[in-house]
Amino acid sequence: MTARITFLLLAGLVVCAMAVVASQHKARKLYVELQKEQATAKQLEIEWGQLQLEQGTWSTHARIERIATRELNMRLPVAGRIEVVQPSREGGRP
Repeated sequence: MTARITFLLLAGLVVCAMAVVASQHKARKLYVELQKEQATAKQLEIEWGQLQLEQGTWSTHARIERIATRELNMRLPVAGRIEVVQPSREGGRP
């Protein structure tokens, strides 16, 4: 009977040890994956900042005005042709 209990305890110990090894391996794999995802997130934040800077550069008023005059041949109208339209009080509906 003592041998049987010893064997059961030893088997339980081996099972617990294998479970610990398996959980540590899984934890390490997940940590490596977390590191990769954090690096990707950091790279995406850098790219987002660069895109915002680029958007600000491309949408400056001076650049838009230059393209409008040079490429689209747009000009400001003469002061007499400018009409100011007041919005209606019904939320913009005529």
